[in-house]
Amino acid sequence: MGNRIIGLFLLTAGLVQPAAAQRLLSLDSCRAMALRNNKQMSVARVKQEVAANMRKSARTKYLPHVSAVGGYVWTSKEISLLTDDQKSNLSNLGTNIASGIGQEAGTAMGQLPQSLWEALGGIGITPEALQQQLGSSLAPLAGVGNSLGGRVVDALHTDTRNMFAGAVMLSQPVFMGGAIIAMNKMADLGEELAANSAEAKRQLTLYSIDQAYWQVVSLRHKQKLAQGYLDLLKKLDSDVQKMIREGVATRSEGLSVSVKVNEAEMTLTKVDDGLVLSKMLLCQLCGLPLNEQVTLADEESEELGTEAVQQQVDMEQVAQTRPELKQLQNMVDMSRQLTNILKAGNLPQVLLTGGYMVSNPNLFNGFERKLAGMWNVGVMVRVPIWNWGDVAYKVRASKGATAIAKLQMAEAREKIELQVNQSTFRVEEAQKKLTMAQSSVQKADENLRTATLGFREGVISSTTVMEAQTAWLQAQSQKIDAEIDVKLSQVNLKKALGVLQ
Repeated sequence: MGNRIIGLFLLTAGLVQPAAAQRLLSLDSCRAMALRNNKQMSVARVKQEVAANMRKSARTKYLPHVSAVGGYVWTSKEISLLTDDQKSNLSNLGTNIASGIGQEAGTAMGQLPQSLWEALGGIGITPEALQQQLGSSLAPLAGVGNSLGGRVVDALHTDTRNMFAGAVMLSQPVFMGGAIIAMNKMADLGEELAANSAEAKRQLTLYSIDQAYWQVVSLRHKQKLAQGYLDLLKKLDSDVQKMIREGVATRSEGLSVSVKVNEAEMTLTKVDDGLVLSKMLLCQLCGLPLNEQVTLADEESEELGTEAVQQQVDMEQVAQTRPELKQLQNMVDMSRQLTNILKAGNLPQVLLTGGYMVSNPNLFNGFERKLAGMWNVGVMVRVPIWNWGDVAYKVRASKGATAIAKLQMAEAREKIELQVNQSTFRVEEAQKKLTMAQSSVQKADENLRTATLGFREGVISSTTVMEAQTAWLQAQSQKIDAEIDVKLSQVNLKKALGVLQ
């Protein structure tokens, strides 16, 4: 007895475990998982971060920018401040001066009277002796002059074959023709465009997940309906077989019922397969493994809560809520700002500059071989004078692009208005169909009850019962379709209005 109890417990545990492994999902949980795991939503979030960084980058254009540059240059020749002849003359400066003095002295002595030389010769002074004495006296002067000239040549030696230079520069835009302001407005619009794009993808994701969710619910209800219909046919088939054995029914009636049973089994198989595939799609949208065993909260609900929802339609409000229209408006505004940027090409631009420059050799103490530099401050002004109409053509092209964006926005608004009206009509139509389907179900239930009772009393044939069962099946199926259609039409209207949350 104890072993039987233990075995029964283990068997019960084995049966309960697969049911416990089922994951119960509500519509809200499916939506949350879809928004969290959807790849396009992740892309949209990254685009928003990119747009935010681009906006921050545009803000920096208002601020001063500091940069540092440096370089080294080797040249095969150096810069020379003197020509080769000037270097030669300076190196022989003393010799040239002494030679000039000697020549001038010889010329002067040649101009003295002969009588003076005869008198000087009496005391032993001759022109040759005076010239020799003068040359001996000028020799030290020539050496000093040559040395002085060589120093001058050396002092003017630049040694610029190895040059080092560097600078730290600051630039501050003062007026750029409005280009920076327009660029920042474009960056703001780009961030807003990314946010509107993310909202559009969010609503599209919710729309897709709602469709998949209610599709699974619909197939699950149809699965139960198909199973119930199959059970009815099997019961009818059993009753007809008994009647055939008792001789109160023909074999033809039995075959007709058997054919209906086979058709019902095939229908149930198709519904089962469709339900499996629909759950796979739902899992994929939610970011779950495709083979995840899930159960939806509305699968077993008899009523799907299809209360009528009245949405006030205001196209001006729709223009403020539909992310697609907001995106198009962003594109129009960005096109206008692009035109302003292009117009700045014809306006003056003012830039304040400053910095510190160093070089080696430097020019502040000859060509001294050491780093030295100086501060500098300046204003740069750029005034466009003539560009053959290049900017004007670009401005015209940009204005044309703006006009195109406006036309596209107007067309999209007309289409969205039509979509809203169609969605509103579809909601009303779905409510009417549901009311009629509910009425048909009541009639079909009563018809089936009457036919079944008449068959048991023997006053109605099996064919009439099968017809009643078929009508019941169609009425129940239409009711399920009408309930799901109400749900989907309401979701579709919310998406058309841009208020799908």
